[in-house]
Order: sequence, then structure tokens, then C-alpha cells
Amino acid sequence: MTQMATPVALATLDDLIQQAGGGDPIRVAVVNAAQAAVLETLREAARRRIAEPVLIGRPAEVVEAAAAIGWDLDPQAMIEADSDVEAARIGVELVQAGRAEALMKGHLHTDTFMHALLGNGLRQPGRRVSHVFLVDVPDYPRLLAVTDAAVNIVPDLDAKAQILHNAIELMHMIGLERPRAAVISAVETVKPAIVSTLDAACLTLMARRGQIAGAEVDGPLAFDNAISERAAHEKGIDSPVAGKADILLMPDLVSGNVLAKNLEYHAGATAAGVVMGLTVPVVLSSRADPPEARLAGLAVAALMYRAGIRLPVPSPTEAEPTFCCSPQPESACRPMEVR
Repeated sequence: MTQMATPVALATLDDLIQQAGGGDPIRVAVVNAAQAAVLETLREAARRRIAEPVLIGRPAEVVEAAAAIGWDLDPQAMIEADSDVEAARIGVELVQAGRAEALMKGHLHTDTFMHALLGNGLRQPGRRVSHVFLVDVPDYPRLLAVTDAAVNIVPDLDAKAQILHNAIELMHMIGLERPRAAVISAVETVKPAIVSTLDAACLTLMARRGQIAGAEVDGPLAFDNAISERAAHEKGIDSPVAGKADILLMPDLVSGNVLAKNLEYHAGATAAGVVMGLTVPVVLSSRADPPEARLAGLAVAALMYRAGIRLPVPSPTEAEPTFCCSPQPESACRPMEVR
């Protein structure tokens, strides 16, 4: 997996924003930029030299949204698109032509955005596409990667291995050399009636035998003993992951989405959403997310790009684990709308 030359501190998303700023900004194609929160984010990202936006949408609507935050934009500098579908297609074409280095979801539905990305040659060969929320929780001493909360609805064991691989790669890209991954279920013991506990046990064994590399993996773990050392101690759990997880691999999209939104709205967390498994970094946040969450997403995208996400992907070999080579048909990836 690609690693940054200079690891960053991973205590907060602000650490990543600071790390991403001040250098050469990445060019980001923003699909339907006609939203004040999106434009506020882009203005700050440009000021910090994190990203240089390429705005796509209806110019009059973008200008109106920009005026609401006191930003004077030239409509001639925008790329006109009459619909969300057209805007998404143009965004893909821009990165394919080398005129943009990353994509950002603006004010449109996730399914419209992702359909354009998945159907137009942006997938890395043999890679499953998945979504990761990097969550900054005020009372937790490290960032939490929650996956998958937006793309894979009910992943099976093979899909979970690939989703975990993507999350591990992301943590490597932002400087964490050996993240601790907790495979989450409702309980921390294997119960045949709860399929997610069986998957968790399999993933743990796969990691121990080298099929999943680059992380400490353990499960099943319940949410409390994955993030609380006290809870793990009270339950007598002896694990290198329990109580100090960096990655939470969720059983399904619903549980992942509910957890991420719960942390945001009840625990005061900030969540930066990105998509893995494509040839360019993609920022995918909820349309209700505040500018600071979107800014953090752009910072992560910049760090991903600089870490070499566009390096050539090698062809599968017999020595590779099967989850690295598994194709992902369109039917296996049905992104939900993220509100």
C-alpha cells in the first residue's frame, strides 16, 4: 500500500487540514456547486491552498449561492450543466482529460453522482468501490474510520474484506502505518445466529494468515468494547484492538450510516466522507454536512492524491489474495442517497 513520506498526527481532522494546506492545491471538479455550504468550503480550501475548484452547474444558481456568502464569482469561469446527470458526466470527463485531479459531490443525490463515476471508467481494476467516513469525535483520542456508510448496502464476507482493505489503505495514505481495525457486531462472541459475528471471525483469521495485510484486525467486537478500554476490561476482552480502534468495519450500510450520523449529531463529531477504489480521490459528504466537514474531506482528498492514488494498478497475480482481484459488477454497488 502507498504510504506518505512524512506521517501526520492523526488526533483530529484539523491536523489533516493543516497537513494538506500550503502546498500545490489539487484541482477539484465540483459537481453541482450551487449550494452556499459547498461554496463556503471551496473558498476556504482555496485560501488554504488545499484545492483549486472547477465549478460545474447552472452558472446563475452558483452565482446566487455564492452571493449569499459574499463571494463574487465570475460565471464565465464556470462549466455550465443543465442537470445533475450532465454535471456528473462533465466532472468525470474533466478528470479523465487531466483537467481535474479529484471530484467532489455538491448539491445532488449520491446515486446520481456515483452512477456517473462507476459507469465511466473511473474504477481501479479488480477493486471494490467503498465509502469511508473519517470521524473526529471530541472525546475520542484518535480519528475513527467508519465504513461502509454510503455505497455497499449488505456486503458479504468477500465484500467486507475488500471494504476493509480500502479503509486500511486510506489510513496508510494519511500516515498511520498499522491501524487497528475492529470488525463490529452486536456482541463480541461468535454466535451462528448472527451472521456478522461469523464474518468478523473469518476476517480476523484472514488477517492473521496474511490475506488482509497492513493492520491489526480483531472481531467480533461490539461498539462499546471497540472504542472503550474500560468496557473491554469489564468484559474481559484481551485484544490489541479493543478500546483503541482506528477503523470500525460495520456489518452493513444502515448500521454504518446510523453510527456516523449519531456521532455527528449526538456526540458533536465531524465526519469527512471519501470514496475509495476509484482512480481519483472523491469527496462524498452529506448535503447537510457543515463546511468544516467538507473542508476536511478535501484535505483528505489532497493527501490521497499526493500519496499517489493515480499510480498504475498492477494486474492480479496468482499470489494475490482473492479479495484484491475480485471484480465488482454494477449490481454489486448500489449507492444510497446520503442526505
